[in-house]
Amino acid sequence: MNEDKLKDKCGVFGILGHQNAADMTYLGLFALQHRGEEAAGIVTYDGEQMHLHKSTGLVNEIFNEAKLKALPGNSAIGHVRYSTSGSSTVKNAQPYMSDYSRGQIAVAHNGNLVNARVLRDELEAYGAIFGSTSDSEIIIHLMAKPSYRTYEDALEGTIRRMKGAFSLVMLINNVLVGARDSYGFRPLCIGRMPEGAYVLSSETCAFDLLGAKYLRDVEPGEIVMIDKSGLRSLYPFKKDPTRLGHCMFEFVYFSRPDSLVFGKSVGIIRENLGRELAKEHPVPADIVIPVPDSGNFAAVGYSMQSGIPFQTGLTRNHYVGRTFISPSANQREFKVKIKLNPVKAVIEGKRVIVVDDSIVRGNTARNRVKTLREAGAKEVHMRISCPPHVSPCYYGIDFPDPSELLATRYPMDEIKKFLNVDSIGYLSIEGMLRAVGGDRGKYCMACWDKVYPCPVVDEMDKYGIGKKR
Repeated sequence: MNEDKLKDKCGVFGILGHQNAADMTYLGLFALQHRGEEAAGIVTYDGEQMHLHKSTGLVNEIFNEAKLKALPGNSAIGHVRYSTSGSSTVKNAQPYMSDYSRGQIAVAHNGNLVNARVLRDELEAYGAIFGSTSDSEIIIHLMAKPSYRTYEDALEGTIRRMKGAFSLVMLINNVLVGARDSYGFRPLCIGRMPEGAYVLSSETCAFDLLGAKYLRDVEPGEIVMIDKSGLRSLYPFKKDPTRLGHCMFEFVYFSRPDSLVFGKSVGIIRENLGRELAKEHPVPADIVIPVPDSGNFAAVGYSMQSGIPFQTGLTRNHYVGRTFISPSANQREFKVKIKLNPVKAVIEGKRVIVVDDSIVRGNTARNRVKTLREAGAKEVHMRISCPPHVSPCYYGIDFPDPSELLATRYPMDEIKKFLNVDSIGYLSIEGMLRAVGGDRGKYCMACWDKVYPCPVVDEMDKYGIGKKR
């Protein structure tokens, strides 16, 4: 299994105007832990200087009371990371922090720059020295160019140079900044706490934990700047309108079901996906079971639409991370074996519909089917709440090389044999669009339809800028 894939799945958080900014950021990152399990970091600003702590591991492993106390200040940004552009080492953990001509700056980035190699080559030619192999460090070097008069000029100029997917939170001295690319690939939202502090987050589930009120999304192509005077915006792409490219896979898999993403409830969308799946691929069966946890809501929708009872046939060990984002092939295969256990009394002798969110390589799904048959399932019918994955993503999703994707290796009848299921059904693109209540022009579905909203300038290796596939 080739793990050299240039994709990113991270979570970002920022806060300004709270006396316990580090503690609030810790809680925000804890809520976003599902977006990255390999590294995390927090930068705070105390009015005079910035303070940084980051490391590899889970949020609650990296930070304790003493570590948080050593991060003073009423503003902070944080990041949880899954390694893609740049390997899983401390030097590639975010946020990145630096001194520059206009003070101090820190940046946390969710997404992938599709012109990262071009930008890095240019910056190195002018003497820039990089301390990591991640594309995100490029942003700080672009901001530090001496030709900009103000930090607002630097922000607009930097954002206009970046191509691809990016949702950013930044601290520039005492200013909290949030920015999204003009396509709006990755989510980023604005909230406010009862005490008045502004918060930025990849998902609204972090607001719920902190008691913050969701105000709105950072608009695609918008830069928001927040300081003690309030919030104001810049629109560096206003003269260059582009189609939207909201990542549909945020609804299918990435985001928590209790979040609002792109202004919509993830849980309700997943339920709708299941309903559409039941309409497109009905089959006689005794029970509908989900693959927990991301298949739960789609399975409920399938059950309600079909009238077939919903039951919990697989129990998840919650102390094992997601197999989909495990960086090592050996780790992933091991986790498959210990992650889910069948409830034999529910499964035995039943015709079972299994609802999963997606199938990538297929090995995990095949192992699950084997487990269900060993538990005594009479029939196993696999239903997938998205279309077959047929092409790579360059905007921030951890998909392998197309040659490893199950749907590019086999036609549908061979997929059925490979998985050893009695039937298989994938949701269509049209069904998916009905489920979100949107038109094709609002969403990026390149992994399913090969239509890339933003041209890809260069392709990088997951483990370092400058290495082609």
